[in-house]
Amino acid sequence: MTPAPASTATGRPPKASGRRTAPLATLSPLLRLLILTQLAFNIGFFAVLPFLSEHLGQSVGMAGWLVGFVLGLRTFSQQGLFVVGGALADRYGIRPVVLAGCALRIAGFAWLGFAGRTWAVVGAVLLIGFAAALFSPAVESEVARQAVGWEEGGGGDRTRVLALFTVAGQAGAFVGPLLGALLLAVDFRTVCLAGAGVFVLVLAGHAWLLPQRVPGRVQVPMKGGARLVLRNRRFLALCCAYGAYLLAYNQLYLALPAEVERAAGSQAPLAWLFALSSLLVVTAQLPVTRWAGERLTPRRSMVAGLALIAAGFTVVGLARPAAWTGTGGLVPAAGFVVLLTLGQMLVAPVARAWVPDLAEDGRLGLYTGALSSVSGVIVLAGSSATGLLLDTGLPVAVPWLVLAAVPLVAVGVLPRRSRREPSAATPASTSTPPSPPGTSGS
Repeated sequence: MTPAPASTATGRPPKASGRRTAPLATLSPLLRLLILTQLAFNIGFFAVLPFLSEHLGQSVGMAGWLVGFVLGLRTFSQQGLFVVGGALADRYGIRPVVLAGCALRIAGFAWLGFAGRTWAVVGAVLLIGFAAALFSPAVESEVARQAVGWEEGGGGDRTRVLALFTVAGQAGAFVGPLLGALLLAVDFRTVCLAGAGVFVLVLAGHAWLLPQRVPGRVQVPMKGGARLVLRNRRFLALCCAYGAYLLAYNQLYLALPAEVERAAGSQAPLAWLFALSSLLVVTAQLPVTRWAGERLTPRRSMVAGLALIAAGFTVVGLARPAAWTGTGGLVPAAGFVVLLTLGQMLVAPVARAWVPDLAEDGRLGLYTGALSSVSGVIVLAGSSATGLLLDTGLPVAVPWLVLAAVPLVAVGVLPRRSRREPSAATPASTSTPPSPPGTSGS
């Protein structure tokens, strides 16, 4: 595996002065473009996805287990095939892969808007997922690579750049459901076509602005990459823990809509709960990342995040037997969303920042994709099981308490330490990430 850079081998990022965040204006033009790309991607995507399960269950007439399977299939076709998109980005560069992915996403959303039968829905969902499997690993791996260069150049901890990337994505996830809820007053087809329209704009903008070749990005052959990944036990352990987190996060689209429907009699409050989650990330992600970087090693940050996620499921599980309805009945669901989001803020940027330390030179796209691919397999199996669990008539608390156990099990499979962590002789509490330079707000 690639040796850790001298600036990170001790677990201490390089010294830098200035602000304690990663202001967008201090980053390279390419990093700014990629971060804004994530914003646009999520506006289009989240205008559609939060309303998909209700559409499949009510308009298409699918059973609960089949809805869970289709949602898991979408995640698998996206996350599970990230490894293909990542390998293609390593081989051909990010521009052709990103543009092809945008074109497929446009076609997938348009198809979904007109799909009325199960086979057509499945085909559209697979196309939507595979589109993201092309553009997302290309963008994410380049952001991670640029963030490492920013760190080595004295900008500050790479996790802060990835946290800013997360904030941009969640800002899109905040706007998207609100746009979708507004357009849903017309019909679901209008929502899908609006999502496709967003990606038309993204495609046009990237055809104009994305460089043909990114300096410093080495193109490598695809052959032999899978063997390297499968031999990397520490990386695979990280993938399994991250997969458990994604399975928990996927319950925003499966278990949460069912709970909101039960408590409120409709899914109208769902858009506001998604907005709450996104608003929390937009406002608190950077301070939480800074706080965790000053006090927690990467592994401990992920442990704390997974524990918070487990607590979110437990809140609903303990409240469920009371069968509260109305506004009061939504309080446990809101608590779940808050705790899940806080856990996400601790887990997601750290996991992505960990990957460059485990990847071989020139294979960051492959490893970034593999992180999501392994996770996608876990989510596919887990989503089908969750849909069945919610439909089996078990005591109402059981499905939520079973889901609470999943992130707790993931804690046990995390790699023991990262190259970026302090050694045992250097307590984490004494390792304070420096502030990156900056002259303007983030």
